[in-house]
Amino acid sequence: MGNVSLTFFEEIHREALNAFVLAEDQKKFTAMPSDALKTCEEDLSRTPVVIMASDVPVGFFVLHAGEKIRDFTANPNAMVIRALSINQKEQGKGYAKEAMLLLPAFVSTHFSEINALILAVNFKNEPAKKLYEKAGFQDRGQIKHGPVGPQYVLHYDV
Repeated sequence: MGNVSLTFFEEIHREALNAFVLAEDQKKFTAMPSDALKTCEEDLSRTPVVIMASDVPVGFFVLHAGEKIRDFTANPNAMVIRALSINQKEQGKGYAKEAMLLLPAFVSTHFSEINALILAVNFKNEPAKKLYEKAGFQDRGQIKHGPVGPQYVLHYDV
């Protein structure tokens, strides 16, 4: 595995992110980076983050804060992780797990007021749930109904 790091999205990343490919069965569980970036440009409470491996963008996700995450939590100091994806040709190399392990320190450094990370995982996406749990996220029994069925809501106290 290359040297994995997290960085805020910059224009120099756009071409690589626009070229991301996901398997058809993954597309129903997450947004493509190009679509998620458009949403971030329209909603400034969403912060796009790029997962880098040896200076190459291999993954992407969005950190979402503010009033629009209240259907996940009443905690005003929480952030929701959205639209996590790893480019298909880079999958299976541990990048998503490494990114989630790096995320608490990244959030503490750049968003010092944040004390919780939250994400939703579709019931049918067991591999993703296992990945998040290995990275320290906890299933506290909260369930949310998403666009393609029920979702586990996982928590990580920063």
